[in-house]
Amino acid sequence: MNFKTFFGFKKMPFDNDILLDDLIKLPGMTMAKERVDYILACGGVAVLTGELGSGKSTSLRWSLSQYHPNQYKIINLVGHGGTSIDFYRQLCWGIGIDIFGISRSLLIKNFKTAARDIVQAKKQKILLAIDEAQLLRSDVFAELHTITQFDHDSKNFVSVVLSGQSGVLDKLSLRGSAPLASRVIAKVHLSGINRDQMQEYLNHHTKICGNKVSLFADNATTAIQQGSAGILRKANSLARGGLIAAAAEKQEMVSAEHIRIAASELVT
Repeated sequence: MNFKTFFGFKKMPFDNDILLDDLIKLPGMTMAKERVDYILACGGVAVLTGELGSGKSTSLRWSLSQYHPNQYKIINLVGHGGTSIDFYRQLCWGIGIDIFGISRSLLIKNFKTAARDIVQAKKQKILLAIDEAQLLRSDVFAELHTITQFDHDSKNFVSVVLSGQSGVLDKLSLRGSAPLASRVIAKVHLSGINRDQMQEYLNHHTKICGNKVSLFADNATTAIQQGSAGILRKANSLARGGLIAAAAEKQEMVSAEHIRIAASELVT
């Protein structure tokens, strides 16, 4: 009998593809949303950082889902090592125009024309969200400020949120990125959740999967929090592994020993 059947789960717990409606609202999500609200109101750049697996992408995804598409045009991009031409093409596609040329100036011109029309004619605010922004090439990163400049920098038509690991801050500290760094008006770093939040998190995830009974003993919750340092991705792996170990022993509650067994399977 597999652990899903043993515990009566209707779907796999602690999966990555959790529905937005099923997310538990953690402090990091609220902090991310507050920063996005601020830059949309003022115009500017927000930076969201955190360790690998800390919930940056989830917090950003949830935050962006709160804005009505009739009022906001959200452009979602994922950082990569492509050229500036590749980036501007993605930008144009993201705003809804098909461009296949290789002229950097033409791509920027077409993007800005479309952005101006969205803001002035459709009365929408534009937000460019770049996840894994640390993966952008330094020369592309340094040029990001140009897409926020309209009418000699007197209009704020495009706001930007950069999400990623600490490498985002490293790139912002480079001399070539000074114009972009000067536009940063909000910044938040996501850290691990504490022990009480971890208990709430574990119970929430098992509940939405169909089991309303608390499945993690107190010492198991503590072991997950300490073993993961509160980082959600590793906590998910430990919790799922603990459930597997408990089911293998036909134990209805996960113990600290089951989490120890789960931890032995992970690459630290």
